Amino acid sequence: MSSDAGAAARLGVIGGSGFYEMEGLTNVRTVTVDTPFGSPSSDYVTGELDGLPVAFLPRHGEGHAIPPTALNVKANIWGFKSLGVEWLVSISAVGSMKEEIEPLHVVVPDQLFDRTRERDTTFFNEAGLVIHIGFADPFCPTLSGLVAGSAEAAGATVHRGGTYICIEGPQFSTQAESEIFRGWGVDVIGMTAIPEAKMAREAELHYATLAMSTDYDVWKGEPVSVEMVVQNLGKNVDMAKSAVRGLAQKLARFDDSCGCQAALQMAIMTRPDKIPAELRQKHDLLIGKYLS
Repeated sequence: MSSDAGAAARLGVIGGSGFYEMEGLTNVRTVTVDTPFGSPSSDYVTGELDGLPVAFLPRHGEGHAIPPTALNVKANIWGFKSLGVEWLVSISAVGSMKEEIEPLHVVVPDQLFDRTRERDTTFFNEAGLVIHIGFADPFCPTLSGLVAGSAEAAGATVHRGGTYICIEGPQFSTQAESEIFRGWGVDVIGMTAIPEAKMAREAELHYATLAMSTDYDVWKGEPVSVEMVVQNLGKNVDMAKSAVRGLAQKLARFDDSCGCQAALQMAIMTRPDKIPAELRQKHDLLIGKYLS
């Protein structure tokens, strides 16, 4: 880590499409984080939001230059963890798969369906260290409830719960795909929740998504366009920023143990004395406390 090695944060915010900066921060610093997996999408911006230490990262980098499949999610999540983040909120643009979830509505999903094909979805994919986390409930229920409440207080129409289907992209769905996904009963469609949610769980972070509906995908017959997505995102960005600020106020006086912070405790299959020294060292940030 460079630029400010002493920086620390408790709440992490991943800004998605249209959400490129975090306003209202004081004591602002720019932090460059070096990780065993390469560089994150950008430098982190850290500071205090109503007294709570916060770290912000634009998911797609400066100028929205990184497509979903090329995101270095390992580095992004590792960076937040190394900065001390415990609570991680993802701001994401999604398409609605249900009539009642109108454009400009917000969904705080509680389930995920993975339709990606080309992404590395774990920190632990090398021989010598086998870890199987539980992932039945991919989003932190405690943080999701706080995020939903903060969005409601910010004036949003919020749908609590629902399934987010993550596709590879970068293309939007075909008509046939959209109809099939609807038949599966999913609520929203996006391109970034995988592997973010999986790696956040492996990093023992409380993780939730504020999914902002921008369109009806293509199932209603109207093609999805970047212009449509950007236009509707722009209308919701101020709400999202207000929701994050409200969340920070809640977390400043909140403490909870829901299990996310101990996701690896019973997940390490490899006997400690059989884990190679180089893997112990590489993953010390994640597993060190269980091997000492």
